[in-house]
Amino acid sequence: MTELYRGATEVELQAIKEIVALAMDAPAKAKSGHSGTAMALAPLGVTLFSRVLRHEPNDSSWIDRDRFILSCGHASILQYGLAHAFGYALSEDDLRGFRVPHSKTPGHPEVGETPTVEVTTGPLGQGFANGVGMVLAERLLRTQYGEPLMNHRTWVIAGDGCLEEGISHEAASFAGSQQLDRLTVIYDDNHITIDGPTELALRDDTVARFRAYGWHVVELGEHANDLNAIEAALLECVANTTQPSLVVLRSHIGFPSPEMVDRREAHGSPFTAEVISEAKGLLGVPDEPFTFDPGLPSRMNESLVRQHQEYEDWQERAQNNPEVSSTLVNQIRSNGALTQRVMIESYPPIAPVATRKAMQRAMDAVSGLMPGLTSGSADLTDNTGVVVKGTQAQGADHPGGQQIYYGIREFAMGAIMVGQALHGGIRPIGSTFFVFSDYVRPAIRLAALSGASTLFVFTHDSIGVGEDGPTHQPIEHLMSLRAMPRLHVVRPSDANETLRLVENLLSDSSMPATALVLSRQDLPVLAGAAEQASREHAHRGGYAVVEDPNAVITILATGSEVGISIAASEALAERGVATRVVALPCWACFEAQSMEYRQSVLRNDLPSLAVEAGATLGWYKYADEVIGIDRFGISAPAGYIFEEFGITAAAVVQRVQELLEAYQ
Repeated sequence: MTELYRGATEVELQAIKEIVALAMDAPAKAKSGHSGTAMALAPLGVTLFSRVLRHEPNDSSWIDRDRFILSCGHASILQYGLAHAFGYALSEDDLRGFRVPHSKTPGHPEVGETPTVEVTTGPLGQGFANGVGMVLAERLLRTQYGEPLMNHRTWVIAGDGCLEEGISHEAASFAGSQQLDRLTVIYDDNHITIDGPTELALRDDTVARFRAYGWHVVELGEHANDLNAIEAALLECVANTTQPSLVVLRSHIGFPSPEMVDRREAHGSPFTAEVISEAKGLLGVPDEPFTFDPGLPSRMNESLVRQHQEYEDWQERAQNNPEVSSTLVNQIRSNGALTQRVMIESYPPIAPVATRKAMQRAMDAVSGLMPGLTSGSADLTDNTGVVVKGTQAQGADHPGGQQIYYGIREFAMGAIMVGQALHGGIRPIGSTFFVFSDYVRPAIRLAALSGASTLFVFTHDSIGVGEDGPTHQPIEHLMSLRAMPRLHVVRPSDANETLRLVENLLSDSSMPATALVLSRQDLPVLAGAAEQASREHAHRGGYAVVEDPNAVITILATGSEVGISIAASEALAERGVATRVVALPCWACFEAQSMEYRQSVLRNDLPSLAVEAGATLGWYKYADEVIGIDRFGISAPAGYIFEEFGITAAAVVQRVQELLEAYQ
């Protein structure tokens, strides 16, 4: 056995053997899963958790723990095996329930389901970028509260797929530019993908690539089974205080199975009983599925002498600084939310105002009141209104800076935001033009899936972009994002509604992942009863902005089309046609309201017409007819395009009259 795993203590060796056996047994029982990577990386995982990682199994939510991310989430059984072996609250039955519905051991790691899982991983490369976000969060909090209370690292295990995905290029470049020295990524260089050898599609010089990004690189080579060599490499990364680090580890997928080592089938195919028996014979473990040493978790936990002492020392420092530690804990628990009401000057209903301009006014009001706020954009900071007043640009020279310049890296920006939010204590805002939400979408999806309190600000929300043309005019984007579960898509009716909704979002400690969609062009500012209705009910996702007891039809709209619909309503009133106008700024919020409230807003007893400068798909849930856009835009001034596509008050008047005639 010492020839298989060198440098291991007796208890570490037992942990490695159990994890390797588990990595075969669990997928075999589930008839699905990934054995080979978990088997090959068991020595790395045990070394990290036993000798290097700063953690406390008896308090898995300790705020100053090191963060561990398995970016190659298909190897989830490795993380589950480590959690059990080191005494976290994950039982043998939980391990037997691998991939069973509603178990604590799902097919890919899901945050909130399993101890040690910090982020939801699976789509390759995103865990890498989440790690960058976690290091950013730690650096900001460390600057605010000091090293005695905030002083930890983030460790990421990534595979070939993670480094092939484009997000790793974006995130690694950003991390190198930021000099995020408390980030260490261990690259599992096993040369195998599902299709076969990585050389089929990958011949990058990874070492040169990361050094070019400004990373410290350790070429560990053929030492995947040497615990002392792994420990030395990881500690070398800890000692580097100026750069993020990459450890390149040449492993052999499926090791120590003679039949499966270095084979592509070891990636995602459960092993046969014969293959498992042979490998267990080499390991010297019983040839029975799910054989555990019941005393291993307690012995492994007891071996963490240094880690337990670090935890106790931190607790003592926290007790000696009760005011500071209490503030930090509250900031972590509130997810960096705004904890006090602010006075934001409203816009008078005199001149039109773009809702993106209201975003900047809201930012000006909360700047200085939210120590957990970070805000930035993909090279569009001024355009999207996300400047943090009175702060510096985040960087190695200004680690407390709350303004983040992500560069033209939309996908990485989104995933880095998710990492910040799931770290705790940070409320990240990131922005770009709405059409480029396509580039952010995979990160938005994981933000929604993992419940990360992230605020994605998207401006230039429609054909109002104008002369930039169809490449920059979002058409299908609203419906595309509305289709995403758990994501709140918010398109305010005017500037003042934007102010109030932004404050509400930033004050909500349990804010869901949110896409705030704002206009480039100026919009009318609501006045009178319309403004009052917005003030009282916009947070509910839908409300009657114009109500008439004699109404014969309801016009529904969002965003810039609310003003158009109000103008149409006024024109129809002059013709003796009474109408209602309903604003639906957030469909998800509206659906969360009572049936009674929704029915009172929609008034299904009346015919209805929806108006939105985007795809019509989905609107028939609320309306009988829709004025929208189901083709790409054109390059022309915004006013011309709205006329071209019939998104005008006159066009709405005409369609209302046609609809009423059809209903007679």
